[in-house]
Amino acid sequence: MPQQPEFLYDVGSPWCWLAGERVSHTLGVVPVWQPVLETQRVPVDRAAVERAALDQGLPAPRWPEPFPFDSRPAMLAATFAKQTGRAVAFSLAAMRQAFAAGRDLSVTDNVLIAAAACELHPRAVLKALETRSVIDALRESGHELPAVRVGDALFTGSHAVEEAAALLPH
Repeated sequence: MPQQPEFLYDVGSPWCWLAGERVSHTLGVVPVWQPVLETQRVPVDRAAVERAALDQGLPAPRWPEPFPFDSRPAMLAATFAKQTGRAVAFSLAAMRQAFAAGRDLSVTDNVLIAAAACELHPRAVLKALETRSVIDALRESGHELPAVRVGDALFTGSHAVEEAAALLPH
């Protein structure tokens, strides 16, 4: 039995949002959600994201202004949420705020809306954004996101979920 898969994501990426919406179902198991700050954003083909969302049965994305935005505050909150056992709930809420509601996650109030959706107290989140242990725990990405790790194999990009699923027993 392979070890539990790991889903590496940044809430500021629409491709991570789309992968996050399908990762557990496609893999047949809930992976470990690992927040990873994407340090070098590649240009996003908005039309391709919109087609992919439609293909997944999701609403057409509402693009935040500005886009791309600085996802660091939301990724610190995602790291804190992981430490409290709420990584999946917070991260999906944050990505939905960004790409279904069109909210800029560099704005702290928008991050707090996502936190409220998974019952993270706003004061705890605000404190976590400045806490050394949370800051140190947020890893940076040296590869394309989204990514799924299964054992020693790492799959990246928009088809990472499906490629990783092929390694798992069903």
